[in-house]
Amino acid sequence: MGDKSFVVAMYPWFAMGHLTSYLHLSNKLAERGLKIYLFVPTKTLHKLEQFNLHRDLISFVPITVPHVDGLPPGAETTADITYPMQPNLMTAMDMTQPMIEASLRELKPHIVFFDFTHWLPSVARPLGITTIYFSTVSSAVAAYMRRERGTLKKIQLTETGLLEPPEGFPPTSKIKLYAHEARQTIDQGEREFGRNISFFERILSSYTECDAIAYKTCRELEGPYCEYLQNHLKKPVLLAGPVVPEPPTSKLDEKWVKWLGRSKAKSVIFCAFGSECVLRKDQFQELVLGLELTGLPFLAALRPPFGAENIESALPEGFTKRIQGRGVVDGGWIQQQLVLAHPSVGCFVTHCGYGSLSESLVNECQVVLLPSVGDQFINARVMGRDLKVGVEVEKGEDGMFTKDSVFKTIQSVMDIDSEVGREVKENHGKFRELLLQKGFGKFYIDEFVQKMQGLAR
Repeated sequence: MGDKSFVVAMYPWFAMGHLTSYLHLSNKLAERGLKIYLFVPTKTLHKLEQFNLHRDLISFVPITVPHVDGLPPGAETTADITYPMQPNLMTAMDMTQPMIEASLRELKPHIVFFDFTHWLPSVARPLGITTIYFSTVSSAVAAYMRRERGTLKKIQLTETGLLEPPEGFPPTSKIKLYAHEARQTIDQGEREFGRNISFFERILSSYTECDAIAYKTCRELEGPYCEYLQNHLKKPVLLAGPVVPEPPTSKLDEKWVKWLGRSKAKSVIFCAFGSECVLRKDQFQELVLGLELTGLPFLAALRPPFGAENIESALPEGFTKRIQGRGVVDGGWIQQQLVLAHPSVGCFVTHCGYGSLSESLVNECQVVLLPSVGDQFINARVMGRDLKVGVEVEKGEDGMFTKDSVFKTIQSVMDIDSEVGREVKENHGKFRELLLQKGFGKFYIDEFVQKMQGLAR
């Protein structure tokens, strides 16, 4: 058990996937008796309360997000804004620096976990607080993106250079990027993310300035990548284990209980792309048309595509009428963890966000991989090629997928008598059993706490 006087603070990027990842880790640390302060945007608190399993030890510290030109009034997380507005939200988080510094002085944590607020180490160091960069992306992403001298400097990242992994990369790895993915990764990394700083520069600064780096993974899933990073980053790399989220204390909304309850076991396709993922309108339409082609019941939780005011206006002509009673496309926030665990759900079409993949691994549904940006491409290769627990949707050289490729991939994984369906089901079953094995997660968290406490100043 941890030391009850040991205090930890956490300041994640204000996206639901990041906030929930940090809260899942907080729950694991609180189980060991550690006191946690999690900085959370004020109006988002109620969404997270159901996931706080240790209210006596985990305290939410409400943060008022400063208004920045270009942000809608009251916007707090990526769920409240469109994708092009994200740099403005990052600027708003940067403006909380004096507020966070004052809180750290008052709370006196031993350690502070962070990700995109690259200035945190310079604030924490004079206060004697150790900083840990807690990555919500896989270690495989950091390993693949690492280039000469452990940097992410844009000068060393070229489209051609990203097609192949860096020198000394684990030989067992099957990760490679396609040209359109490398191009998009460079574009995304070089765009301004906050005032006068690119996304790459922000991440590089966070990696360089922190005292240690932590990943939500285990050696059994990403061992070679963790080892590669440990050898090249020249600072401690801590593994928190898979940090399988505990079942939330809340129940699934009644409307989804009723809707899912009408279908046979393992027959529903659940498609969810997270709060940050926004598709082009043509790709959004190809995706929903692919779901329609399956002839199966489906529930799709998607953000309205670029340029669309709402979901309804973006749907293909006649679509709503054709899928009446069989399919639902919803633009709101859905309790993904609870939907995945529902006995009616047999297939999960995911954008390959790291948190979503962790949740998919501990459930029984077959997994279809449809990455659309940055780290998701690498996550998809790990799941589809290294571990073979899911199948990736085929895309053209331009990076576009079609309704037919979506349909064929879903069909291939849901047919568990086929070679593909059987293989991914079998592999998925092995990893699920491992991750849920009694004591497996406990071993990692105990080791994590021990190493973390050893780093405290």
